[in-house]
Amino acid sequence: MWLVVVNPKAGVGAAASLATQIVGFLQSRSISYRMISPNSSVETNLLVREALQKNEVTKLLSVGGDGLFHLLLQLAIEFKVPLAIAPGGTGNDFYRTLGWFESDLTEYLEHLISIEPSLVDVGVVDGEYFGAVLSSGFDSVVNERANKLRWPKGPAKYNAAIVLEFPKFQAIDFKIYADEKILEVEAMLIAIGNGSSYGGGMQVCPDADLQDGLLDIMILHPVSKIEFIKVFPTVYKGTHIEHPQVEVIRAKRVRIESSAIAYADGERIGQLPVQVESLPQSLLTWPA
Repeated sequence: MWLVVVNPKAGVGAAASLATQIVGFLQSRSISYRMISPNSSVETNLLVREALQKNEVTKLLSVGGDGLFHLLLQLAIEFKVPLAIAPGGTGNDFYRTLGWFESDLTEYLEHLISIEPSLVDVGVVDGEYFGAVLSSGFDSVVNERANKLRWPKGPAKYNAAIVLEFPKFQAIDFKIYADEKILEVEAMLIAIGNGSSYGGGMQVCPDADLQDGLLDIMILHPVSKIEFIKVFPTVYKGTHIEHPQVEVIRAKRVRIESSAIAYADGERIGQLPVQVESLPQSLLTWPA
């Protein structure tokens, strides 16, 4: 039986609308399911864990944003159950990473009920799993500011935080241990990708592969404010990695030391240092 977990507030109501379509599809195919719509992350964890412990469900479907996916990811790996994700948030980055963003919803749902899931890699940071990207630097500073803003709502909050933080932002000192390599760098941004995308479609680690057992580490070395503005739009196509101030290395294990904050899958991880590792073939899901 599928457990469909919905965050009705995600995507400014998009998840609630999506849930209606998904339930209609499952009913039309006579697929056994149960739907829950918890009021908080604490309640979500409690209800899903309870259902998994009782062996009531065999598959999870996250209908919300990357935050709900991040929460369910922890449980899916712990209980070794498949996890699917529907694009109900504003970012939907793991859905993008799986290769479904351009697909029709019905096509995706047909795939879920007719094809067996496959094992893909996940990242783990200090014991917490993530699916897409862990990052530190400018975007984390922006996230910190955005989380404190009461207005505007939705994606506009992130844009407002960029405007507020960009003029005063300076490159940050990082020390990176990537397998046997040690790098001491000043950087505007460091992204560690299990998957390719974050921030609602920014292909920050465009060549990251969910099945290679490695993490892609993208380092943006210092550039002028004007150059940063010029380079920034190219991240949506992943061509920023061609810039001379961008460095990409790969490793299985990474430690980052700095005074900065880290985020993963859009969720606050906290103060560096952090230890990050690729866990090969740890999540059952449905890549395109």
